[in-house]
Amino acid sequence: MTRAGFLLLEHFSLPAFTQALDTIVTANLLRPGLFASRTFGLNDGEVISDLGLVIRPDARFDSSAIQDLDLLVICGGYRTELKATDELISLLRAAADRGVSLAGLWNGAWFLGSAGLLDGYRCAIHPEHRPALAEISKVTHVTSEAYVIDRDRLTASSPAGAFHMALDWIKGLHDKALVEGIEDILAFEESRYRRIKPAENICVSAPLREVVKLMDANLEEPLELEQLAVYAGRSRRQLERLFKEQLGTTPQRYYMELRITEARRLLQHTELSQVDVLVACGFVSPSHFSKCYSSYFGYRPSKETRLVK
Repeated sequence: MTRAGFLLLEHFSLPAFTQALDTIVTANLLRPGLFASRTFGLNDGEVISDLGLVIRPDARFDSSAIQDLDLLVICGGYRTELKATDELISLLRAAADRGVSLAGLWNGAWFLGSAGLLDGYRCAIHPEHRPALAEISKVTHVTSEAYVIDRDRLTASSPAGAFHMALDWIKGLHDKALVEGIEDILAFEESRYRRIKPAENICVSAPLREVVKLMDANLEEPLELEQLAVYAGRSRRQLERLFKEQLGTTPQRYYMELRITEARRLLQHTELSQVDVLVACGFVSPSHFSKCYSSYFGYRPSKETRLVK
């Protein structure tokens, strides 16, 4: 049995946590007894997630918590404070010394980096916290990818990234049939109607490719143009010029096209409700989503043809 522990930090991303945990739980539904999971908190009390829901972890995170783990997942979130106590750093290092694989969700990679446990590794972290990680862990390769598995370090920058990170981790432990079974249950559209990654299929310069990858990895919570420019090391005007010259459009329109075409894919190939789809693609309200959808495809999302059998 493989044992996974989830350390829930204050304001951790509940969607990222549940995506990773659900993958493990689903594996057990298909083949009982493969995995065991526990949740931990830094203190004995409850932990508040980013959505305001209160979680009571199974136990306090201490030296006994790491004794029987194979994987320890640090669950951060957008509002999780980037502050690691000496005790936490010591415990993370002790886990690494014991050979425990270490993972970080959202900005969880920052805590691994602050403990010196990402030196020489590639990793993923939410774009908002990339500069902070690069500053504290200068020999870490901070990528713009949704998730990265580099040897015994697993990191994800978003809920979708957390799902694929967990899925790839399971793939490394078990056979392809199990992974396909999990995909069939949790991500029908991913297993049979794989979305073509735009960054891999357009001939653009490296800086623009980096921005497109950032957009594609952040459909659920779209980044502002100013943020994209900072992460790409360009000014807003330079970014606009790159999109105009190489893609013949504006950054805002390109980002919208990514989100709206993904929404269409989800509506056609999944059983997700319209509300679930609009949330997954970063739209703030049903009316806004319907207006954008109609302007691109000429009809409302409620009229979309469902192709799921």
